[in-house]
Amino acid sequence: MAERRITLTPVGNDVSVGESGIGTGSGVRPRPADTRWTRRIVVEATVGHPVPSVFPYLADPLRWHDFAPAVAFRRQIDPGPAQVGTRWMSTDRIGPFRIHFVDTLEELEPHRRVVWASSAPWNARVEYVCDDGGARTHVRATYEGDLGDSLRWQVGWMPIWGWRGILSQDFRRLDRLLTRHAREDGRWRARHAPLA
Repeated sequence: MAERRITLTPVGNDVSVGESGIGTGSGVRPRPADTRWTRRIVVEATVGHPVPSVFPYLADPLRWHDFAPAVAFRRQIDPGPAQVGTRWMSTDRIGPFRIHFVDTLEELEPHRRVVWASSAPWNARVEYVCDDGGARTHVRATYEGDLGDSLRWQVGWMPIWGWRGILSQDFRRLDRLLTRHAREDGRWRARHAPLA
């Protein structure tokens, strides 16, 4: 009895995992990537303080816990002053879950723009762009990435509008924090101003 062989031939958009189908000349086109776990969230916020007060908080992971409650822990891994390429051990707390990853400073334009990359399971890129409005700062925050591993079932169910609302709260908290610092500074200066 002859052995029966089964062969699979690509049809239409059928491309094996890992194959691109590009440049084959066979007319086979790649399937679109699975975007169920891809997130792109843009938050526009105005913080009622000048850029020199706001930007240091966005550019320093050690200050994030002051206004972003999901930030549980950050510690710089690489020695020396922070610069492009510097990495931080990171832990975020999402509900009862702790997510461990590495943040890397990818780009830095002081008092203008900072870009962070987060490793798996966030697999994300976060860009903060600050526009000077005198006494106010307009921040455009873009969060984009592909949720990996356990994050898919822990937070993948949340709609984009939910994420946007949560992330917007961080900028409201930053505004309140800077307002509180400005008031404390004003009170101190009023009490300790040199007598003229």
